[in-house]
Amino acid sequence: MNIHLSSERGIIRLVEQDAWMMDILHTAAQLGLPDWWICAGFVRSKIWDTLHGYEEPTPLPDVDVVFFDRSCTSEETEKELEARLRLLRPEVPWSVKNQARMHAINGNPPYTSSVDAISKFPETATALGVTLGAAGHVRLAAPCGIQDALNMLVKPTPYFAEHEQMLEVYRKRVARKNWPAQWPRIEVTGI
Repeated sequence: MNIHLSSERGIIRLVEQDAWMMDILHTAAQLGLPDWWICAGFVRSKIWDTLHGYEEPTPLPDVDVVFFDRSCTSEETEKELEARLRLLRPEVPWSVKNQARMHAINGNPPYTSSVDAISKFPETATALGVTLGAAGHVRLAAPCGIQDALNMLVKPTPYFAEHEQMLEVYRKRVARKNWPAQWPRIEVTGI
């Protein structure tokens, strides 16, 4: 394993040294959303690209911005926020979701925060998020830990592993994503 990526601090440095990722974070910060994070493939793909020695980043199907605001849970608001981001960076495939409403979409009990929602993503290696804290410093949320992402291991989060119907969602998702085609050193389990 790349020693640089052996800790949360290493992942944070990796993000901080990527001008594009930092620009995306600063762009999302302009929305002033409560409890916001850019998560999932934005972080995971950067880790896996680095561990595979790729010089060019793997294109992202979307840039997932999540936030938590119980006071306004309409999908229309999310679409308006995406439109605002597209005005700032039209080439970025933005996706904005308020985690205060996503539990209903996902058939889960209500989430308590964005990090709680991230902990209930399908895979541990995807249950990662970054945001900007005080003075613009990158903060990392890894409610299921970082080891699976660093070890290139795809497995269900504890939440998905505990529910058979969720495991089926996980299995279909990893089959559809076919990550080993892009990152051949990945090991997929739980299927």
